[in-house]
Amino acid sequence: MKIYQSRKNYERKLLINYQDMFYDITSINPIIKTSLDLMMVSISNNLNISDYVLKLIQNETGDKNINFESYLPVDSPEVWAFGVTYADSMKERQAESDTPDVYGKVYFADRPEAFFKSTLRRLRGPNMTVGIRNDSTWDVPEPELTFIVYQKQIIGFTCGNDMSSRSIEGENPLYIPQAKIFKNSASIGPCWVPIECLNYDNLKVEMVIKRNSEEVFSGTCNTSQMKRKCDELNKWLNQSNDIPDGTTVMTGTGIIPPMDFTLNQNDLVSITIENIGTLINTVEKV
Repeated sequence: MKIYQSRKNYERKLLINYQDMFYDITSINPIIKTSLDLMMVSISNNLNISDYVLKLIQNETGDKNINFESYLPVDSPEVWAFGVTYADSMKERQAESDTPDVYGKVYFADRPEAFFKSTLRRLRGPNMTVGIRNDSTWDVPEPELTFIVYQKQIIGFTCGNDMSSRSIEGENPLYIPQAKIFKNSASIGPCWVPIECLNYDNLKVEMVIKRNSEEVFSGTCNTSQMKRKCDELNKWLNQSNDIPDGTTVMTGTGIIPPMDFTLNQNDLVSITIENIGTLINTVEKV
């Protein structure tokens, strides 16, 4: 089951893809125009997302082809991220940094690295542009399994892109906010999948970068390689913290381009996570 938000001419609509058929949930229940509406109504009916949706569409006829413009899968008021959750990420961060010890320490520590990533205004969706900083010389996308929080619990998953400046972070770890938080530095989409429909601890993650239609980088990893699992990350995120409903949380990357690679203007980044979908964005300088 995949859940899509659509926005066209300020009209909001929620669509479900179930068993290769699309259902217009907003037409069935006009109260539900967004993913947050669906979460609220499902919880108020004491049902998980998929059970509520199946109840809603049980007497409806689906459509194999629905014309719609895919938008952000959820109106996420905040985006948070965790770093150094994969061994490969730790090793690459150590290689780029003038202070490599901090990455080894956080990888093996009890407390993970967590940082604020984006607000809704800065967040990008499928087929939108993502940014690389004008004052950075080494830029990469970071493909990440991304979970969605509602009432402090993980309610579903989407694909995420944590755009990063490796040159700025490598110069000094205290520059991480500048390396991570800037215009169009995060994207999610194209849809989300309820937690009960996904084995999120064993998903293949792929990334392909094209330049002038030619592939210049590709890589894969699996979420089974994460040292810290999503439930642990969510527990740390909510500790002494108020997390708004619909917040999305990026969980770190296991795919890192080599040190001689940097993104260029107009590169095309495709991130695919097994059983979720493919998030596509074009790069621009900001």
